[in-house]
Amino acid sequence: MEQKTNIVLIGMPGVGKSTIGVILAKMLGYQFLDADLLIQEQEGKLLREIIEEKGTDGFIQVENRVNASIEAKRAIIATGGSVVYGKEAMEHLKEIGTVVYLKVSYAVLEKRLADIKGRGVVLKEGQTLKTLYEERSKLYEQYADMEVSEEGLNVEQTVEKLVELYNNCKFCE
Repeated sequence: MEQKTNIVLIGMPGVGKSTIGVILAKMLGYQFLDADLLIQEQEGKLLREIIEEKGTDGFIQVENRVNASIEAKRAIIATGGSVVYGKEAMEHLKEIGTVVYLKVSYAVLEKRLADIKGRGVVLKEGQTLKTLYEERSKLYEQYADMEVSEEGLNVEQTVEKLVELYNNCKFCE
């Protein structure tokens, strides 16, 4: 079995996967991959345009296909919040890396996500941020190799916590 050389960040929109991922990559000397940017690049459209054109289910199919095809070594991979709806993508990401769930409480998330639609967040008809949080939290927990709570931490402190886990070989198989 090949050692997992990537760290895959999952979690709700607004938890800081991309921000934390960039800083963590710099500190560890890894490359940084933003899955949402890969989707936009491959589709030639913004996330919200893909959602508008294909609907939420169509977007999830695109996201699943793109994430299931990621090839990387020694990379921090920041995924979109809805990546956990793609079974093939999640199986692939677990094969190539350690999956870390960046977790915040609903109260913190609500403050961070004032403009949920503008962020290209996948909401089904009639779904609220609260029901989305409850639905996805279970999936994040299911797929995560480890959880890192950001409760009471700023970006730098969250990155420090991840570097500490890395240095203590918590990401090792």
